Amino acid sequence: MKLKRFFALITFVTICSSAIYAQQSQVVDKVVAVVGSNIIMQSDIEEQYMQYRLQGGIKGSASSIRCEILEDQLFRKLMLNQAELDSIEITDDQIEQEMEYRIRYFVNQLGSQEKLEKYYNKSMKEIKNELRTIIKDQKLIDEVQRKIVDGVSATPSDVRQFFENIPSDSIPLVSAQYEIAELVKKPPITFDEKLAVKDRLYGLRSRILKGERFSTLALLYSEDPGSAKKGGELGFKGRGELVPEFEAAAFALKDGEISEVVETEYGFHIIQLIERRGDYVNVRHILLQVKVSTDALEKAYYQLDSIAKLIRNDSITFDEAVVKFSDEDDKVNGGYLVNPNTGSTLFSAEDLDQQISVVVNRLQVGEVSNPVPMKTKNDKDAYRLLIIKRKTTPHKANLKDDYALIQQWTMQKLRQEAINKWIETKSKKAYVKISDDYCDCDFQFDWKTNK
Repeated sequence: MKLKRFFALITFVTICSSAIYAQQSQVVDKVVAVVGSNIIMQSDIEEQYMQYRLQGGIKGSASSIRCEILEDQLFRKLMLNQAELDSIEITDDQIEQEMEYRIRYFVNQLGSQEKLEKYYNKSMKEIKNELRTIIKDQKLIDEVQRKIVDGVSATPSDVRQFFENIPSDSIPLVSAQYEIAELVKKPPITFDEKLAVKDRLYGLRSRILKGERFSTLALLYSEDPGSAKKGGELGFKGRGELVPEFEAAAFALKDGEISEVVETEYGFHIIQLIERRGDYVNVRHILLQVKVSTDALEKAYYQLDSIAKLIRNDSITFDEAVVKFSDEDDKVNGGYLVNPNTGSTLFSAEDLDQQISVVVNRLQVGEVSNPVPMKTKNDKDAYRLLIIKRKTTPHKANLKDDYALIQQWTMQKLRQEAINKWIETKSKKAYVKISDDYCDCDFQFDWKTNK
């Protein structure tokens, strides 16, 4: 087994591993390594070792696996040491937001908070305290890593050289991939529909000014699911983190002041400033969204149905129709969907969301779909036509068909080389001491020079 190195750093450490270790291990805990002011305990090694055993498929001796785990820990502590030297700060709000996201994920997976506590044999307070430490360390490591690879790029020459250096019998097999384009019709929202929502918000604002609690009304009425259950509170946000209209209104408020109704791409808001710290504000808000009417949706459907018939009858090409009729910003690039995982227009089957996958599986290349319901990025109902522009069959990777994918592999290699070079330099400068218990480890880097 080869444990994952930096670009595959473990971003989630299973909380239950410490409980399992405590139940099964009789080893007296002790410090096995020090990097700067950061220590690595024997329990750190044993917890991770136990986790790999639970996952199964371990190859190699127990001692060699523990050595690899220790080196991964040395990598992490070296980056944490650099984060201290660089005075990198992670705000409490960043940690809390990530922690709440993970807790919600765990609860959804297990069914309830009680089941989560039972599964990990810990109280929610204990789970959150452990998560806070894990999340803070990982965010510090991520920031150091980001700085290391900042500016690394892959030229066409780099991509070609990388690919040509792959042995012919080791060129990876690429699964079938799709290029898909869309033509979107977004039903318009009328002035009267907007006015009705604004009137509702002004009514809530009036109730708050008369003494009702903003947080209570946010919980009851706000249509922002992420913040409504927190009384509308967003936590501290810096400039550039909020949409422009919302940000301008939020930073113009005084403590406790409530804004007028603010319109953004997400809907209409009223905002209350809780606290400001320099270029950061903590606000709560109530969001009401303007719903697309049934009549407008039906009209969009029939518009697209008519356009699809024109395309099938060769009265207009799909590309021409996108330019002429689409309401989406991607019309400027022909309506091509962009894979968020790679930044390219190619999708493997597993990259497609379920709705698109169902439609695509019924289409031939060049065939246009019937109108398909969708949600816009602002969570509004709309319809679109889909077409497969290109489909590749499973094949060995090549520069002509898979350049974007090979470029991604090249970038991974160059970034890993940058990280390895950084580790090689920093590990010789930092204070590193490793216990004699691990003196026989065959490390990738010469950590023992500072022993």
